[in-house]
Amino acid sequence: MLSGLLIGFGIAAPVGPIGVLCIKRTLNEGRLVGLATGLGAATADALYGLVAGLGLTSISSLLVEQQGWLRFFGGLFLLYLGIRTFASRPPDAATPAKLRSLPWVYASTFLLTISNPMTILSFVEVFAGLGVVVGGSYASVALLVLAVFAGSAAWWLLLVGVVGWLRMRLSVDLLRWVTRLSGVLIAGFGLLALLSLLA
Repeated sequence: MLSGLLIGFGIAAPVGPIGVLCIKRTLNEGRLVGLATGLGAATADALYGLVAGLGLTSISSLLVEQQGWLRFFGGLFLLYLGIRTFASRPPDAATPAKLRSLPWVYASTFLLTISNPMTILSFVEVFAGLGVVVGGSYASVALLVLAVFAGSAAWWLLLVGVVGWLRMRLSVDLLRWVTRLSGVLIAGFGLLALLSLLA
């Protein structure tokens, strides 16, 4: 259980495109939208943890084989989100943000996270490094996946809490620059994903 928590937290913690997206959404739309973003990523992590934990090599091989298409669509979506973020105008930090559809926020983040099948290889490597038994009983795998989800969700909850606290203390001008920087970073991650297809 503890190893699953640590795995989920450790895999979620490095700030990549999803982390930047979570920060941006929390700053512009509030903690609830940021949390929905993080939970979408945590669900994708748990799903990949399930595939790795069950030792489903056929599924993991299929995902890795199709990584070109997944990366292509994920990169395009990140590029779109980055441009849209850069052009958007952040709300006044002192006023409540207008909430968008939380299911859409959750689903879009889940799809973005799942579009990186290399994550499953990270789980396999971490499981092997920590001596986690792969292909064990369904009960043990279910407990492991639940722990991975809880660990990942804990990271997103921490990130959203910190960013939400900062949101109330940032000036509108600074919030605008942070939003623009987030847009550039998100679009940059998308461009890198697309360029990696040419390598």
